[in-house]
Amino acid sequence: MSLKNFQYDALMRSYNQKQLLHKHEQSERIAQAEEKMPRLAEIRKEIAALGLLKARIVLGAVKEEDFNLSEKIQQLSKERAAILAQNGYPKDYLDMHYDCPLCKDTGYIGSEKCACFQKAAVDLLYTQSNIRSILNTENFSHFSFDYYSSDFTDASSGITSLDSAKNAYEKSWDFIDDFPSGNNLLIYGDTGVGKTYLTHCIAKELLDRSFFVLYFTSFDLFDLLSKNAFEKDAEAADMAQFVFDCDLLIIDDLGTELTNSFISSQLFCCINERIINKKSTVISTNLTMEDFLDTYSERTFSRVTSNYTMLKLVGNDIRIQKRLLGGK
Repeated sequence: MSLKNFQYDALMRSYNQKQLLHKHEQSERIAQAEEKMPRLAEIRKEIAALGLLKARIVLGAVKEEDFNLSEKIQQLSKERAAILAQNGYPKDYLDMHYDCPLCKDTGYIGSEKCACFQKAAVDLLYTQSNIRSILNTENFSHFSFDYYSSDFTDASSGITSLDSAKNAYEKSWDFIDDFPSGNNLLIYGDTGVGKTYLTHCIAKELLDRSFFVLYFTSFDLFDLLSKNAFEKDAEAADMAQFVFDCDLLIIDDLGTELTNSFISSQLFCCINERIINKKSTVISTNLTMEDFLDTYSERTFSRVTSNYTMLKLVGNDIRIQKRLLGGK
């Protein structure tokens, strides 16, 4: 991952602040627990003294009988755990607590960057930050079936607008609850029936569960991939790699971009590689299935229809409905 120096430094400062905060919190817990349970302070001092004594014996500084340091510490640790349990504290109460137990808030596991570092890096590199604020209002908490009528029936499928919305809602939650499963969704239908809103709902739920989610309009995605391919842009290269590696990729409004052979091939490459690697993708589009086949290659259409759950939303334009209702 190629970050600019100031971006990398900002990330590492954040990790250092986390470590300092958690060390301070641990010190406060220890002080509070030892005040209430004085034996804990004695155990802590005894463990420190044993370590010092063991070192002096090994170095020949004192002539005392050698002992098994690990065994002694284990005995004292068991006593400490018992005291904590008797007083209603969890056994790890005195331990350091971390936001990320994998890397212990260092950003690295050995010499490799932790997944939490990747996620933090995306937050810095990801220029489409407007999705963050949108998710505050466009989420399942604000989802409403009021804009989907049981009187509106789709001529081609025979399903009502309300039934299509309920089906998409339920299948979206199945997708979320099974995540990560490698499953994929294609949400399609006419303009204004709530496709983008539903992708935002899915994104919010999975971001809240700490999954690595990337959201792009189709125009922005192919612009990024073009920069990576032809301009050798460093930031574009980072983001292009994330497109293939993230837990969930959302491509919104597929078909609104100016399609050409490069875009068609890039779409197939992206979809195909993510399927192979069992990485989930959600696509929304205004295209009918016939238009999708005509716009992109037959092999892309085949991969999508074979590996994606198809969710069709039908109904009247919600934006128009909201305007008629005075924005309610």
